[in-house]
Amino acid sequence: MVRTYALLAWTWTRAAMAYPASFAIMTVLGLAVAGMDVAVILIVFANTTTLAGFSRDETLFLYGTANLAFCLCDMFVSNIDRISQHIKAGTLDTMLIRPVSPWLQLAADRFLPTRIGRIAQAAVVLGYALSALDLDPGRLWMVPVMIACGIVIFTALWTLAGALQFVLVDAPEVTSAFTYGTGQLTQYPFSIYGRELVRGVTYVLPLAFVNWQPALYVLDRDDPFGTPEFMRFLGPVAALVLALLAALAWRQGLRHYRSTGS
Repeated sequence: MVRTYALLAWTWTRAAMAYPASFAIMTVLGLAVAGMDVAVILIVFANTTTLAGFSRDETLFLYGTANLAFCLCDMFVSNIDRISQHIKAGTLDTMLIRPVSPWLQLAADRFLPTRIGRIAQAAVVLGYALSALDLDPGRLWMVPVMIACGIVIFTALWTLAGALQFVLVDAPEVTSAFTYGTGQLTQYPFSIYGRELVRGVTYVLPLAFVNWQPALYVLDRDDPFGTPEFMRFLGPVAALVLALLAALAWRQGLRHYRSTGS
């Protein structure tokens, strides 16, 4: 499966690199656009010392961990949200008769290697935050775990969004708001949001386990909302449950799909 995806992605990468100037410009442009999110954070902290109790470097840590996971998914699986275009064009039918998972084909379809600039930007911000913060080395094992869980959670969300388009064929913007909106939400301390919203993204849609709950452990901070400390370690469980639900939804979407007949 990994080899097949790599071959499909490499095909699109070779096509993109056939125009090296365009490739370089788009990569740098992606890096610059992603940098605007960091600029917003820096502007906020130019006028205050804390944001809902979190310092600038702590906020950059939250941003870096969430955005690194999100940008990796944006590069490797986000094209699933184009499934409605394939359904309307009838090209999904051809994917279903190939000896390769349609999910894999959709994820690799029109793969954009230029998104590597956004991944690099997120990695640089995270590296800076880790070097600037005085963190307990014994807690740093959680950082790769939270990034891995974030990747699984965002992948599951994109899969759910794709499965939803089997029903809402003409509403890809709705699902895009669902995926990209959640990515934006996780870039800041959850303490800036209302209690009910935080409960919803903890116990219903587990976005709190992308970075908020595990980050509280890494930063050795108490949860302003008073959740039990064991919640800091439930990221893998939340990611697994959401992934299973997404896989079930995707399977049901494919099972009930009716060809366009084209």
